[in-house]
Amino acid sequence: MPLDPATVRVVTDSTACLPAAADDAAPVVVPLRVVSGEEAWREGVDITPEEVAARIAAGERLSTSQPAPEEFASVYRDLASQGARAVVGVHLSGALSGTVEVAASAGHRAMIPVQAVDSRTVAMALGFAAQEAARCAADGHDAATVAARAREVAASSTTVFLVDSLDHLRRGGRLSAPAAAIGTALGVRPILTVRDGRLEMAQRVRTRKAATDRLVELALRSAEACARPGVAVHHLGAPERAAELADRLRLGTGAEPVVTPVSAVLGAHAGPGALAVVVAELGGPSRAGSR
Repeated sequence: MPLDPATVRVVTDSTACLPAAADDAAPVVVPLRVVSGEEAWREGVDITPEEVAARIAAGERLSTSQPAPEEFASVYRDLASQGARAVVGVHLSGALSGTVEVAASAGHRAMIPVQAVDSRTVAMALGFAAQEAARCAADGHDAATVAARAREVAASSTTVFLVDSLDHLRRGGRLSAPAAAIGTALGVRPILTVRDGRLEMAQRVRTRKAATDRLVELALRSAEACARPGVAVHHLGAPERAAELADRLRLGTGAEPVVTPVSAVLGAHAGPGALAVVVAELGGPSRAGSR
């Protein structure tokens, strides 16, 4: 069905870790790539997080790459042909990837106006921002308001995660070598966070149980400050631990957590066993206001 001619559409990328959605107004997802040697696979299309975990466990070294400009240009053309009058792109942190720059560059040559928003975050912190932006667009708001809503939700988010090894993040350049060395040398479980668009070491604890407990504590503290918290749990090859974590957060926050595997691209950097929690404010003045 053609879109309303005033429609603003939202585009995001696959690192948003969004659950499957049948809603025609949901964000359009452009896949990043997982790379091994001369081969490259579009995540969510050619390769799954489970396959990434298996390849890493087998000793394969993976890297990642952003979409080509033509991939964004093709999406923008399709949306314009469906009747969209403007696009708001909400993408992972520009400090971690050049994806938002590619999206913006493609947008300069698009048939319709495109605003590319650097969310300064990733995973469902990005996903919640894109979903709320899409809801804002569906409510009939203009592109500037939709982009502002995306920035508002992204800025409200807290993302914390733990990994079994820091080596993947160090090799991919997402975590400094000194920070990775500290975590490894002390034999601790590092808890990482996204701060101002970059990955940083937040805390160090001695055991996986203590690290998981700390994830819950940090998430509950963030949720307490939210009028309407959005909660998400991600994992790579650890569905049982993710389900247990989601149960604890459901009881503690009253919100129904979104549980999805970490995206294949993020999994290539985090490695098997990764576990993450995201909390974002889904209430607030922009959502509460009516048009």
